[in-house]
Amino acid sequence: MDPASPSPAARRAAAIARHLAGADTTLIPMRTSLEPSCCLSYVPPESSEPPPAFAPSDLRRLLDGHDLPTRDCLFRAMEESPLFCSRRAGTGTGGRVFVAPDFNESKEGQREATMRRITFLARRGVFRGWLSEDGAEAELRKIALLDCIGVYDHSLAIKIGVHFLLWGSAIKFLGTKRHHDKWLLATENYDIKGCFAMTELGHGSNVRGIETIATYDSTAREFIINTPCESAQKYWIGGAANHATHTIVFSQLHINRKNEGVHAFVAQIRDEDGNVLPNIHIADCGHKIGLNGVDNGRIWFQNIRVPRENLLNLVADVLPDGQYVSMIDDPDQRFAAFLSPLTLGRVNIAVNSVYISKVGLVIAVRYSLSRRAFSLTPDGPEMLLLDYPSHQRRLLPLLAKVCLMSSAGNFMKKMYVKRTPEMSKSIHIYSSALKATLTWQNMITLQECREACGGQGLKTENRVGIFKAEFDVQSTFEGDNNVLMQQVSKALYAEFLAAQKKKKAFKGLGLEHLNGPTPVIPDKLTSSILRSSKFQMDLFCLRERDLLKQFAEEVSLHLARGESREKALMLSYQLAEDLARAFTERTILQIFLEDEMNVPSGSLKEVLGLLRSLYVMVSIDESASFLRYGYLSRDNVASVRKEVLKLCGELRPHALAVVSSFGIPDAFLSPLAFDWIEANVLSTGSH
Repeated sequence: MDPASPSPAARRAAAIARHLAGADTTLIPMRTSLEPSCCLSYVPPESSEPPPAFAPSDLRRLLDGHDLPTRDCLFRAMEESPLFCSRRAGTGTGGRVFVAPDFNESKEGQREATMRRITFLARRGVFRGWLSEDGAEAELRKIALLDCIGVYDHSLAIKIGVHFLLWGSAIKFLGTKRHHDKWLLATENYDIKGCFAMTELGHGSNVRGIETIATYDSTAREFIINTPCESAQKYWIGGAANHATHTIVFSQLHINRKNEGVHAFVAQIRDEDGNVLPNIHIADCGHKIGLNGVDNGRIWFQNIRVPRENLLNLVADVLPDGQYVSMIDDPDQRFAAFLSPLTLGRVNIAVNSVYISKVGLVIAVRYSLSRRAFSLTPDGPEMLLLDYPSHQRRLLPLLAKVCLMSSAGNFMKKMYVKRTPEMSKSIHIYSSALKATLTWQNMITLQECREACGGQGLKTENRVGIFKAEFDVQSTFEGDNNVLMQQVSKALYAEFLAAQKKKKAFKGLGLEHLNGPTPVIPDKLTSSILRSSKFQMDLFCLRERDLLKQFAEEVSLHLARGESREKALMLSYQLAEDLARAFTERTILQIFLEDEMNVPSGSLKEVLGLLRSLYVMVSIDESASFLRYGYLSRDNVASVRKEVLKLCGELRPHALAVVSSFGIPDAFLSPLAFDWIEANVLSTGSH
């Protein structure tokens, strides 16, 4: 370059100065001809990425866990039916069919569309055996089908879930033969439509405090159910506003002026023509930020009468003369038994949140493997988004988390379907911890995927953005997540006290590590140590062990100062939060490690190791607890952060293969996951 010639910066400054001074632009030399513009073109990731190092189908079998052909059959049925709003994208996407609800419809339109789809699925026999068949295989098949339905539409999944998992499960597991004979088959065939009236305006998570009253009239041998005040109105009752014909009413049972606690009753709320019955008032909860395909309603009961036989009496019964009898003497255990139908709902919510995270990640990762932006040199090619280390750091840790959480979801499902009465406590703790953690993580994932897709992520047809509104509710229904995590810490505290009192070893909940010596963490952490499964488990176990001990000590201090047990636990909430997170993250790691150990040596096992290590490193990087309580030094935490970037770089070549293993059919993704340029050409108009 001629030293006398002006620098590029000087030339730009001079041009700007001329512009500001109103210089005659005709004096500026112009090109006599325009060069052809080189527009962007879409290149499918499959043609630009290296061949997968492992068979995605093998990873899918591990992550889905069960009923793969059943899932694919239902996916095809929805894809082929116009009821599921199929549409063809532009020719550049290969004439692909995409299925998704029409969120531009009114609230009423979305509700009626949901009902038409349920009718279609019922006629196809999708619900056959959901209540009439017993056994682990039947229950796993039901959960697999719900996974698929949830991938299509959350409103559809919730509407079906309320009918089968709440109303239906209550009839099946809290009722006896007289209830089964009367309502189970009609429920499975969708001849009656059930809802679940538990929560009230004044009481949501605190079910024990509900105010609806059921008083026994021994003369008429009936229960009189009444809403005594406005705060007792049943609230957010899915299915109640438009369609439900029957409901389970949770009420305080009063007999001879004594309150026997919360019990469940069956009440009919509409006749065969859909008319609301006398002395029952129903109102709509109104338009929501999401889930408008579900008709949430409010219910008031004005001294309605139901037969004595409508009390779901597996746990407790009222004899004709008004005598109260129960197979469970302890009121707390009896109350817990009445809440048992919620467990399957929590399991399903947690697992469904993982699948929604998968959909968001498939779309975002595929987009990042075809979208280019900026270049390293002035005239160089623009880079793929996923080749930027910062973009890898955004998406690939989420990929690792969703894979480990898939294993945790499978563990929870299998535990639930093989349950015994002795496992009830463990199932409650695991389902509470995982429901909270997986639904929280789903919202984090969807937000990051939305941002990673830029403005395209705002389009409803690209699914990621609308998912945020549709699935936000998961954090609070079937138990507020913060309350559920508090229950986890309280349960761990109870286990700690019991082991101390009985001077016995810890058994169950994965707490056996507390019986051994305290793990020792090396002073200096190298890359090989950080990736060692032994180190990873040692660190997570050390944190859990120490936080459990600290939590117990802090509660004891409050008790020594005269506080009640409940107040002492409440005052220790910060340690409780850290402990519940430590328990959950250790559980997820331990479950995945067991799955990983069962995979033979080879490329898939190596990728599983990368996913596991990235999950652990990111969990450390995102949690202040490792520094706060001194489990790692500042230097070692800095080493962890550097390891995250290295792991992201190593996982990058496998990103497409991992998302391809999720088993989400193309039709259930969005145009953004394929030729997003052709999907936006002028001829396609707007959607």
